[in-house]
Formats: sequence, structure tokens, C-alpha cells
Amino acid sequence: MSLLSVASTVAPRVTTSEQIDDRLRPVLKRLRLPSGLLQRVAGIQERRNWGEGVTFDDAAIDAGSRALQDAGIRPDEVGLLINTSVTRPHLEPSVAVRLHHGLGLPSSAINFDIANACLGFVNGMSLAAQMIDSGQIKYAVVIDGEDADQIQVNTIERLMRPDIKRADFMSEFATLTLGSGAAAAVLGPADAHPSGHRLVGGITRAATQFHDVCVGSVDGMFTDAKALLKGGMDLVVSAWKEATRDWNWQGMDRYIMHQVSDVHTNAFVKAVGLDRARVPLTYPRYGNVGPASIPMTLVDEKDRLQPGNRVLLMGVGSGLNTSMLELAW
Repeated sequence: MSLLSVASTVAPRVTTSEQIDDRLRPVLKRLRLPSGLLQRVAGIQERRNWGEGVTFDDAAIDAGSRALQDAGIRPDEVGLLINTSVTRPHLEPSVAVRLHHGLGLPSSAINFDIANACLGFVNGMSLAAQMIDSGQIKYAVVIDGEDADQIQVNTIERLMRPDIKRADFMSEFATLTLGSGAAAAVLGPADAHPSGHRLVGGITRAATQFHDVCVGSVDGMFTDAKALLKGGMDLVVSAWKEATRDWNWQGMDRYIMHQVSDVHTNAFVKAVGLDRARVPLTYPRYGNVGPASIPMTLVDEKDRLQPGNRVLLMGVGSGLNTSMLELAW
């Protein structure tokens, strides 16, 4: 099974961390917190927002349409659509039905949502690969659209309340790193597409005792940052060490990591001894775009990849779970 194409839709409105600092200046002063935490601690200079008149699902449809065009696959050839968005405006129906309709897929195309925090896109690729390999379908679209606009507004308004304490502020700090964006990938049989990028295999591991250290909703995301970092690092490093028994991932040409912050990226790079030059970053300008961050980073990097390069998609998602998936470019 191969990745045939990947495309992204970058949200048009730029919100800088300096702008967020300006909005929060009164509460930062009252709590005696320094400005510039988003830049200095998280390494996030700006993030993208959709703005008025742009929706995350329309952006996802745009990414999906371009991914199909790039792959040379007609909508009527698609047998599966998996939406992996964390963003959802309602509990039912699934977001996938809107995307299925917008992409003009046939009624025979299976469509549903997979929700697994920031790992959803990688999980969706793995599931689609299994269905293609088993002969159930020929082509699949894995798609994701995220909208951080309203959650940022809600969080800033809440943090400005006079009863907010320093601990409350820090528990919501991670929400301010979020950004909006969309991405889509088309997958198909490797034998029919020799120029595709083969999915080699990977590993997933869980540490679900940390299910409550990062909990998000439409109102906000509340995080125990220290517990999340320690639990996530312990999980991903142990999974990495276990995987190296069967996989030689130390010499990959690119490590496409879920984009969180300087703290998380630097901690993992140091812990397992990666070549920092092989870890491209998009969070400084896009922020944390949830499940869309891995494919968006891959899109930004793909023109610098050469045939034969080995690429590892990897990340940790709230819950906690980790997933790593190798591509043969």
C-alpha cells in the first residue's frame, strides 16, 4: 500500500503570539507572569486562523480535492473516506458525511470519523492501508480539518476573569498554542502505483493511565503540562527503544513529528539522539494544528525529499498514545 499524494490548506489569517500577549497583558501583569511565554517556552511565533466566512470542513474539502487531483484519482474511484478531525460542531452526524458530499464521492464509499486526539491522521492511514491490502477497497482518502478560532476566543475571555489564578492560567496555556488548518492524503495499492510512497510499517503504544492530563472540549483545553511531558516522554522513548529491536529508525532521512512546542521536540530529540537537522518544524508559524500537523508538515517538506528517502511519521496524543509509521519515499 502506498501514499499517492498529500495536500494541505493553510488558514489565511495570521495571529501572532505578540497579539495574544497584548490581549492578555492585564492578566499577565496581575499574575506577575512575563510576556513572551509562547515564543520563548513553546517556540510558537504565530498560528493560523480561518477568520470570517471560512469553515474547517470547506478547507478540508479543498485539501481533499487537490490531493485527489495530485494523485490522478477520480472521486468515483474512492472506496473509503476517514475523517480524523478533533474539531466537530455537533455530536452527530459525523463530520465525514459533510466531507463525503463535498468531495462528490460515490454512495459506495465507506465514510466515518476516527477520533484519537493528535494521532488520528496516522491511525487513519494505518486503517486505510489494511483495508486496501485486504482487497476491500482500492483507494482511500484520509482527511482532517481543524478550527482553533473559537476555542482561542473562549480561552482568552476566560483567562481575563478576575478570579483566574496563576495555576488556572498555566493549565490553559497549551490552548494558546493551537492553530487552524486542514490536510488530506490519498492512499492506494502499491503495485498499481510504483511511484507512490510505500507504507512500510510501524508501532503504537498506550499509557492510558494518563487519560486525564490533557482534556479538551469546545470551551478549552486543560493540561497538566509537567505530567503530560513526563508521561509522553516516557511512553514515546520506551516505544522507540522497543521498536528499534525490529526497525532501524535511527538513520531516517526525515522525522515528521507531531508539532507541539520547542520543549516537547527538544526533549525527544535529545532523549533518543536524533539528528536535529532531520526534524522539520512547522509549529513556529502554524502552531499545534492537532491531527493535521503531521500531514501539513509532510506537505511543507515533501519537495525536499528524494526517492529512496526514509520518512518516519510520529507523535504522541492525549490519552496517552503514541504512534510511529515509516514511509519509503
